[in-house]
Order: sequence, then structure tokens, then C-alpha cells
Amino acid sequence: MIEVTNVSKSFDDIKAVDQVSVQIQEGNVFGFVGTNGAGKSTLLRMLSGIIKPDSGQIRIDGMEIYENPMAKELIFYISDDQYYFNNATPKDMKKFYQEIYPNFDRDRFDDFLSQFELSQNRKINTFSKGMKKQLSVILGICANTKYLFCDETFDGLDPVVRQAVKSIIAKEITERKMTTIIASHNLRELEDICDHVGLLHRGGILFSRDLYDMKLNIHKIQCVFKNEDDSQKVFESLDIIKHEQRGSLYMISARGNREEIVRIFEKVDPVFFEVLPLSLEEVFICETEVAGYDIKKLIS
Repeated sequence: MIEVTNVSKSFDDIKAVDQVSVQIQEGNVFGFVGTNGAGKSTLLRMLSGIIKPDSGQIRIDGMEIYENPMAKELIFYISDDQYYFNNATPKDMKKFYQEIYPNFDRDRFDDFLSQFELSQNRKINTFSKGMKKQLSVILGICANTKYLFCDETFDGLDPVVRQAVKSIIAKEITERKMTTIIASHNLRELEDICDHVGLLHRGGILFSRDLYDMKLNIHKIQCVFKNEDDSQKVFESLDIIKHEQRGSLYMISARGNREEIVRIFEKVDPVFFEVLPLSLEEVFICETEVAGYDIKKLIS
């Protein structure tokens, strides 16, 4: 388990991370979303033990992470701009990481390089940004660590490769219960892989929720009522987060049990109604507006 308690970090007069506390359970995929400058990369670098918090505590499986080789063996950090040695090839990086991570899977690394059509002996500094990202993910997966930290890992990948990378990470999570943290400025990148999502803004966590619980508890309904009295009855019975009207069509976001919501509508027998699936962005918009924030401004 990862435990972050009241962690802060400043660079000169800039507060990069401000009193962040979060617990990440084993086997989960935790997504941090936020704009550039929200504190995502700084938080991941502290979680990786690269930089030391000014205050607060970070523990990985009960161990302090900073300057602790035993704790660092448990994690692999894929930075937004992964570092490679000058003139190094993928083969060179494989040899290096074999020394760092005792469970590094050499054969699987070679297989992945072949699947992604990356040459063992080509200099990495001649790779495109997307190719470097692919190599970073391959190294991270083959290190066979308990924890994998990804900073904007899907940025720069074409759609086909992006989906392949997500599938590889999802398979590792399923088969060996790898715990993954993914930082991104794009909610859509996190939607199909994360269990839990936190919104970072100006160094702090504004909002953190279990994705399944959020989607289970908020529903979007399209409906057309026979008359205004029926609409009023429904509005009085629902826990409405927001609604808008376009002609006779109502768009309602409501909190509660789906079956109970359906029963409320069936009582007034509307001309038309349907419960629609919510995207992660729509869920966040609902939840953050209730908390007094405009997520469109925070993540755009």
C-alpha cells in the first residue's frame, strides 16, 4: 500500500504540492488528473524517491521511500521525458535495468521489442517521441515491480499503440496485481483503465473518488413529460445535481440508485425517458460543480 500524509513541496516561492494526503490500495489503478503545473509530476517524483518532500511522509509498504533502495526496488517510474544514456540502445538499457531490478524479464523484453518493431541495436536518441514512450513502457513492465508510476505515458502515442499499451498494463494488473498510478491532463485517457481518480489543482487534491462508485451513484436521464405537473413531481422526488431543458426535452443529472430513479419516472408515465451512461468527464463535472469548482476550467 502507498501512504501519502500531508506532503508538501516548494521550489523557491512556487508551491508545487500542498498538503496532499492519499492512500492507494494494492492492485488498484489510481489516476491523477490535472493541468500542467497542477503538481502531478512533482508528486510522482516524490513517490519515486527522486526528490524529498519539504514536509509530510510517504511510505511504500510501510517503508520510507526517499534514499531507501529496498523500497525503490518495488517501483518503476516512467517519467514524461524518460532519461536514457547518451548513445544507448534498447539492448544497453536492458543490461542496465537487469542490474537494478533482480526480476527483470529479459526474454519478455526481447519479445515486446519485436512486437512493437523496435530495434535492439538502434540508438535511442534516433527514436521518435512515441517510440521512446513505447520503450519506457516495455522496460517498466519487464522490470516486474510491484508498483508502476506513469507520467503522461500515453501522450505522444498513436491511437493503436495507445490501446496496446493500455492492454499490456491491464493484463499485468490482472495477472500479478500490479498497482499502477497514472498521471494525465486528459480524463478520457484514464476512463477505461482507472479504478480511482483524483483531481489535482494548484498542488492540492480537490477531489478523489472511486470511479465505480461515482458512476454507480450518478445517472443521466433524457426525458419528455406529458405536462408540467409530472415534471414537478419527478423533480421533487429526485436528488438532482443539475438539469437543463431544450424545448420539451429535459436533460437531468441525478444522484441515487438507478432502480429507484427508474421507478420515479415510471410513476408519471412520461412520453419518453432513458437512462444514459455517463463518461468520466461528465461524472467529474457533476461532482466538482457540487463542490464549487468548474472542472472545465481546471482541466482545459
